[in-house]
Amino acid sequence: QVHLVESGGGLVQPGGSLRLSCAASGFNFSRYALGWERQAPGKERELVAGITPSGDSTSYSPSVKGRFTISRDNVKRTMYLQMNSLKPEDTAVYFCNAVSAYEDGDYWGQGIQVTVSS
Repeated sequence: QVHLVESGGGLVQPGGSLRLSCAASGFNFSRYALGWERQAPGKERELVAGITPSGDSTSYSPSVKGRFTISRDNVKRTMYLQMNSLKPEDTAVYFCNAVSAYEDGDYWGQGIQVTVSS
C-alpha cells in the first residue's frame, strides 16, 4: 500500500524557517520524480518545487526561488523542503507528490498546514 506522509508543518513567524518532510512507502521511490505543491485559501494550487529521481536536478516557483530548497534521500525514502525567510503569503496547505510515467504512478500525501504569522 502506498503512503506519502508529510510532517514538519506548523506556525512560524515571518522571517522564520521550517523544514517539511515527506516519508514514502509502498512504491519504488528512487524511480519517481518528487514535488511539493501548496494550496492557499482562495488561490490556485501552486507547484512550489520539484526534484528528479536521482536528485541531480531541481526546479522552483519564482515565488520561492532563493528561499526554499528541495532535497531527497533515496535510502531513507524521504523528501524534504527547507523553507527559509518565510512570508505570510507562504501560508498554505503543502502537499508532497510522487510521479513516474515509467512506473505509471502518481501519488499524493494528505497535506500539512504551514502558517506564517506574527
